[in-house]
Amino acid sequence: MEFLMIVLLLLAIIGLSNFINHFMPYIPVPLIQIALGVLLAALPLGIHVPMEPELFFILFIAPLLFYDGKNVSRHELWKLKKPILLLALGLVFLTVVVIGYLIHWLIPSIPISAAFALAAILSPTDVVAVGAISSRVKMPKTIMHVLEGEGLMNDASGLVAFKFAVAATVTGIFSLAEASWSFILIALGGFLGGAILAYLIIRLKLLIRRFGMEDVTLHMLIQLLTPFIIFYIIEHFHLSGILSVVAAGIVHAIYRDREQSPNVQLQVVSKSTWTILIYILNGLVFVLLGLQIPSVSREIIESPFFNNFEVITYILIISASLLALRFVWIFVGWWGGWLLKAKRLPKPSIRYISITTISGVRGAVTLAGAFTIPYFLENGDVFPERSLIIFIAAGVILVTLVLASIFLPIIAKTEKGNTEELKEELERKAILRSMDAAIRTMRVLTTDENRGAAVSIISHYNQIRNRFIYVSEEESARKKALEIETRLKALEVEINYIEKLQANEQIDLESLYLLQEHIYRMRVAVTNRLLYRGLFVWTIIKRGILNIASSFKSTEHSSLKARFEKNKKVLMLKMEMAKTAISYLRENMTPENEGVNVLIIGEYNEMIMKFKLARKGADSSRYIRQQRELRDKAFQAERDEIQNLYETGEVSMDIMRKIRRQINIREAYWMGENSMQSH
Repeated sequence: MEFLMIVLLLLAIIGLSNFINHFMPYIPVPLIQIALGVLLAALPLGIHVPMEPELFFILFIAPLLFYDGKNVSRHELWKLKKPILLLALGLVFLTVVVIGYLIHWLIPSIPISAAFALAAILSPTDVVAVGAISSRVKMPKTIMHVLEGEGLMNDASGLVAFKFAVAATVTGIFSLAEASWSFILIALGGFLGGAILAYLIIRLKLLIRRFGMEDVTLHMLIQLLTPFIIFYIIEHFHLSGILSVVAAGIVHAIYRDREQSPNVQLQVVSKSTWTILIYILNGLVFVLLGLQIPSVSREIIESPFFNNFEVITYILIISASLLALRFVWIFVGWWGGWLLKAKRLPKPSIRYISITTISGVRGAVTLAGAFTIPYFLENGDVFPERSLIIFIAAGVILVTLVLASIFLPIIAKTEKGNTEELKEELERKAILRSMDAAIRTMRVLTTDENRGAAVSIISHYNQIRNRFIYVSEEESARKKALEIETRLKALEVEINYIEKLQANEQIDLESLYLLQEHIYRMRVAVTNRLLYRGLFVWTIIKRGILNIASSFKSTEHSSLKARFEKNKKVLMLKMEMAKTAISYLRENMTPENEGVNVLIIGEYNEMIMKFKLARKGADSSRYIRQQRELRDKAFQAERDEIQNLYETGEVSMDIMRKIRRQINIREAYWMGENSMQSH
């Protein structure tokens, strides 16, 4: 029961971390999850989750790397194989030697073989952490492909080097020739073994399908078990389980691309299942990392044998040295590739090299590997400075994560990031993406019952979308200002119409109040976003109160009839107001404002059509209700997409606010069309 509660608590923390990130998108989710893990471990709840490296690798690393192998671009991996291998192999072994000697020089109490072990476990970058941080940064595609390939490959090389360094420390024996041959055998054996096992599993699934068993649940279960089975079998033969699941993922991707009769339902279920699973596993990796930090730190901080300031200095020096060595290696390797014109690699800029350097984040693989260090040597002595090695590994992980979180968004910004031209283009693309999100949502929610309402909404979105596709960037700002001005003038025409009715005593006070409230809401939506939001919330609250009140009191048939007649009268007046506004827009249409006027006239015509439908009875009422429900979800889809673009760093806060203001304007008009149902 206690284990179940811990699991549920960890899952709740993952959800909480994303909730916090929603309001503070400038802080990467991994850092929030680590902080929550540290906080959970510090609370007096008695929660302790021991780090079991073998279980950690098979439970977390295997499915994560299998998923990355399935989704990585094979074409880009092959195209960029030289820089990837330079980082995944060359940089790893250079790090072991250079940083190993540096650690031994800084901390003489750590033997040279143990220093090599620490350097080896610090050499792999964490593809999960890099992906989480880069998701909110506009990363150049080439760099992202290099980082993905490096992250998939260097875990194996780093862990193999770590294994031999630890063995050398424990036994006191090391052979470079034997280590080199073993590395080749372990790496190639793991990769080929994973590919062969993946092929056999695919053949098994095809055989099951030939027997007529198309059960999605069974095939999905086999797919989920694949990385765990392959990792376990390959590790049992002392080969690289990490490379085996990467190879298995690539083989599955090749089969998926070449499949002649794919099971569409299985593909949908597979995508949804893996999305949820990877979301949970990614979060658990960093939460568990945070849970280990207090126990790792406590042993060093409370020990009288260590000077805390010196230990922190060691962490900063080692972290800086890792980044400096990475920068130099990338610069020399990339420059050399360009000089020799191998594959005609483009000449790298300092900015690109800096992005690749800062992205070299260390993560959970480093800490999990450090925990595999044995407590005793072969002769019975205690492993030298085991606690200090684990503490340094944890410190370097935090330092690289924080540095990447701070500097990567700054360095990754394009040189034109602050120009008005790029800002307008980003805004236009964001609007198009929000429209596409709404259209996708409508298509998913379309049923035989609501098809007419859904098609009407999709058609309306396509009209607005086309306006943003064909408008030029130079005219974008001017047309937005013109649209606001035109909407306000149309509202003035509606106000004048109401005032004439009032002057001629052709309208009663209650109807006048309802129409004035409608005009006020429209004006606020155009001119004051914050006030409109408050007004929108109040409208919802008021409707809820009226509905509750009406449910507790009986209403006579005569009063219901009177209310219906009143709503019908207000509805007719709104139609006349809309027709007056349309007449004004048509009379004042010019080549300069034609696009804006046509758009607003279309909105008024749609409003009139809905009002006419509302007068026809129950069927049209159901149609309007369906449209209202679908439209609400469409607006929410737009807001979700814009929020996602902001959280991933693709748009600024100013752009997000502008687009949300436009959504509010359109929503206000829609609310106005349906407000008669609340009276």
